[in-house]
Amino acid sequence: MKNVVIIPAFNEEQSIGKVVNAIPKNLVDEIVVVNNNSTDKTIEKAVEAGATVLTETIQGYGASCLRGINYFKEKNCDIVVFMDGDFSDYPEEINLLLNPIVNKNYDFVLGSRTLGEKEKGALPVQSRFGSIIAGLLMNFFWGIKYSDLGPFRAIKFDKLLELDMKDKWYGWTVEMQIKAAKNKLKVLEVPVSYRKRIGKSKVTGTLKGTLMASIIILKTIFSEYFKEKFSDTN
Repeated sequence: MKNVVIIPAFNEEQSIGKVVNAIPKNLVDEIVVVNNNSTDKTIEKAVEAGATVLTETIQGYGASCLRGINYFKEKNCDIVVFMDGDFSDYPEEINLLLNPIVNKNYDFVLGSRTLGEKEKGALPVQSRFGSIIAGLLMNFFWGIKYSDLGPFRAIKFDKLLELDMKDKWYGWTVEMQIKAAKNKLKVLEVPVSYRKRIGKSKVTGTLKGTLMASIIILKTIFSEYFKEKFSDTN
């Protein structure tokens, strides 16, 4: 099977090289870093580490992920792994996400930070609270239990394309989880380790970022629910 990695990156010059270098090369065929208007040396550091670098000028986490997906549409790949570029995830644990897909035919495997070992202070209270609220709503609306909205995840590429992902901002992760439930994908959560990120978070590192992310996540959940509800009544 051909496994690939997509890493959205915005001003991650201090960490992106560490992330790329820590990914087990025997498990991955290509690593793509999607540069999202960085003003530092993110591109140079990613290239030095051996990654393919793409550019996405539309600012947003989801926009960067979509750029990576479009790139791989032109190539043959079986599984795509998403992870952050801040070195908070443990790239060497990528096998924890790949094995259930390869050996047990899961479609989508989510790395749960809340179920795994966490460095003290790595997962802010607002992130934990947000995951709890989002998890409760998704369970109520679609009957699926998620413990986290973590970025470290793997999915079969053909199943990912079927989800027809749209969100270009902070709603990306929850959109994927909702659509995985709606499309009846075989889903599994596995515990993954988590540490303090290198540098300041663009989301939970500021009040504005936290509020914006919370609003977008809630909007995504309710819009997907009402979209489905109204389509069922027509």
